[in-house]
Amino acid sequence: MLPLSKIYEPIQQDLAKVEDMMKSASQADLSWLPKQLAHDLKGSGKLAELLTYSLKGRGKRIRPALTLLSGKSYKYNLDCLLPMATAVEIMHTATLVHDDAIDNSSVRRGRPTINKVWDDDKAILLGDYLFAKAGELAATTQNLQVIKLFSQTLMTITSGELAQSFDAFNLEQTRQHYLHRIISKTASLFSLATESGAILSQAPGKSVKALKEYGYNLGIAFQIVDDIMDFIGTEEEIGKPIGSDLAQGTLTLPAMLLWERYPENNPVKELFQNRDRQKNIKLAIELVHNSSIIQECYTIASDYCAKACRNLNLLPENASRQSLINLADYVIERKR
Repeated sequence: MLPLSKIYEPIQQDLAKVEDMMKSASQADLSWLPKQLAHDLKGSGKLAELLTYSLKGRGKRIRPALTLLSGKSYKYNLDCLLPMATAVEIMHTATLVHDDAIDNSSVRRGRPTINKVWDDDKAILLGDYLFAKAGELAATTQNLQVIKLFSQTLMTITSGELAQSFDAFNLEQTRQHYLHRIISKTASLFSLATESGAILSQAPGKSVKALKEYGYNLGIAFQIVDDIMDFIGTEEEIGKPIGSDLAQGTLTLPAMLLWERYPENNPVKELFQNRDRQKNIKLAIELVHNSSIIQECYTIASDYCAKACRNLNLLPENASRQSLINLADYVIERKR
């Protein structure tokens, strides 16, 4: 597996500019307001403090990389691609901030969450601010198709979050329910990243469709691997306690396969019925480890990665196309 630094080589300098733009976003610019009002709203710098903490670069930056790589094959207009790539990453950050508050999570990427350091109210309001900031950046592209796509993606993500909330601790879910949920919550944002990059680089229609489908299928695979890691990873690798999804009542693919395989005396069922939570999380993890479930999940994720790359031959043969192919391999083989 190639490291991300190697995969990102065609866009490395521009990805650094995304980091710079995110740092600028953390300065809480309210310059459109009257001077005194902007000063009062900034208060003692608390908003900037929250923004800096949430946007500090600790992630893999896969989503902005996808936007830039998708734009590399055609008219590479960095004036549009750079704010869009930043918008995609800030939107992703906003979803994480809200997720942590909703789930009452205390750790994300190995450090305390916003809601843990401050509180749920401030986390929700910060997430709202980040969504608005992402929208402002997307609007600077002045591309109505992309701006509409951004709004639709935000609605899709929110719908997925609501579905997950309503389905918490519910065993009566099919694989189709699971697929719809991860498409809404994860794949839609990957697809926004790739499709917007293609549109802003004036790619032909077939290439836009190929990149949209690439992002969509890669996002599904990415989430399946994330769900696998909740069973087989370490807290250091995934940056949060193992079994967090089970503890939140989220029925992921490994848990679903475990439920299908052992319909009687099943620890997932016991857990979802609020019986001895820690004991049943531990037992569920052990049962999954001692079965073929993990390999089955990896096979399904690999199939989606293959689908993702299926039509990339429509793109010009260049380093960015190869990076997209390598990124699909990385998604399957990663450890965090």
